[in-house]
Formats: sequence, C-alpha cells, structure tokens
Amino acid sequence: MMARAGVCSRRDAEKLIADGRVALNGEIVREQGTKATTDDLITVDGNPVLEPEPTRLWRFHKPAGLVTTHRDEKGRPTVFANLPKTMPRVVSVGRLDVNSEGLLLLTNDGALARQLELPAAGWQRKYRVRLFGKVRQEDLDRLKKGRTVDRVKYAPVTAELERAKGMYAWANVTLTEGKNREVKRLMESLGFKVARLIRVQYGPFHLGHLDEGAVEEIAPRIWREQLGIKKKK
Repeated sequence: MMARAGVCSRRDAEKLIADGRVALNGEIVREQGTKATTDDLITVDGNPVLEPEPTRLWRFHKPAGLVTTHRDEKGRPTVFANLPKTMPRVVSVGRLDVNSEGLLLLTNDGALARQLELPAAGWQRKYRVRLFGKVRQEDLDRLKKGRTVDRVKYAPVTAELERAKGMYAWANVTLTEGKNREVKRLMESLGFKVARLIRVQYGPFHLGHLDEGAVEEIAPRIWREQLGIKKKK
C-alpha cells in the first residue's frame, strides 16, 4: 500500500519494513508482504500514510546529467529535484542512466510502476543511439540472436543502421528486457562506443516532440486504454 500511495517504490518499502520503520495499527511490521486494508492505519517513522490518490501517469523528457533517484549519495542533480514543484511525489517506471536521455514515465502509484517495468509485460523500449566506430548493418545484425556479455545473457535485440558518416553513425535499437546499461554493453561488445543514447518509446508511449526537461501528464483515459485497465466505478 505504501508503493500504491506513492510514498516510495516497492523496493524502498521493503527496506523500510526491514529497518523496522513501518507500523500497522501501532504494531511494527516484521514480515514483508503484510496485507493492509483502507481501514488500517499505516505509519512510517510515526507519520501516517495517507489514502492513495487517484493514479496518474506522466511523460518526462529526461536530459543527460540527471540521476534517476530521489537522493544521490554523490550529490549529483536528480530527476525528481528537477520536476515542477506542483507535482505530487512520484516514482519512475524503470530508470535511465545519468548520461542517457529521452522518455521517462513517472507515476504517483508505485504498484503501477512495478507492473509496467516487469519484463513479463513484454513492452518494447526503443532508442536512437549515436555510435562511434565504423558501423555496418551486418555488425548490428549479430544482436538478433541474443548475446552473452560478461556472463550476462541478453535477449535478441533489433538494431537498424539509420545513417553513417565517417567514424560516427546513428542506429535505432529495439529491446524488450531493459537490463542495466544493456544498449551500451551490447554495443561495446561489438566494438562500438555509445556517444549518445535517447529513449524515444516505452511500450505504447512515445517521446514525440516533448521538449527536453518538460513533463506532461498523460490523460487517464489514454493510458488506461493503452494498458487495458478499466476505470473503477
């Protein structure tokens, strides 16, 4: 319920419980996955967790240089500190590396975020990638059968060469897993360096012409339709 209320992600909620900071009706919660109803009182550090607000979803055009976290131990600027002050507390659907750009989905519902980022959803992530090196389509085609890099197995990836000039090229990459630094590691395994990485699509949602640093709410009717979720009566 804490994730659903947008207090934190499910992973962070599990840590709060493990640290003994969560109470249910005055009793410290000891077990992960403890169920609660809307009639129960949940507190974190003694502060009540309010009833969840209606679920909302936003598109954010993440600039390079922002960390996708609420707090960064290195003191780097974060995505959430750069959102409009009028927005409620939100969590991200997956992450983008500090140097990556493009579409980042945000929601006030941690449970929805978890649902959308699970590999089982089978959603495609699409990127435009600027590569350094002599790139040929036959090189990129080696990713179609899947690849193992440093003992990490990656599912098949589609990479289409858009254009090449000299030692630089642009390619369009489509994947479904979205493992940590997947595009960069796969390209490096082919001998190419990623100079720029822009996510342009996440599932049915597109970056479109959203300005860098801009955030735009997706109408509930649209995202519910895309996700096949019926509005509760």
